[in-house]
Amino acid sequence: MKRSPARTLEHERQKRAIYDAMSPRRRKFIDRIGYDRWDPFAEPKDPIEWRTDGTSRTTQQLVREFLQQHAPENYSNGYGAGVLEICLGIINGDDRYIGMYEFALWYAEELKKSGLNIRDYRP
Repeated sequence: MKRSPARTLEHERQKRAIYDAMSPRRRKFIDRIGYDRWDPFAEPKDPIEWRTDGTSRTTQQLVREFLQQHAPENYSNGYGAGVLEICLGIINGDDRYIGMYEFALWYAEELKKSGLNIRDYRP
């Protein structure tokens, strides 16, 4: 898409005004990359994509909510690290963590059938 001559002339005038208003140190940087290649009107980059799950919550929100509702009395750093690690893995769709999640669901059912609670079981 070509710009109209009037817009290009105005654009060049604004560019020159910005360049002239710069400090000598900043001008040196522009000269190094080349005045013609320098675009003071460049579009901003896209913002960071925040990964969310199906409920539109971020990993941080999910972990915080889970720990507030389910953290044991004897909460440890290892417990919190495990929650964060599996949360990140599931949200990123990593097969390793999907497998861990599916195993945990299956094992919970097996314990329920046997009348056991994972919190009561310690090797």
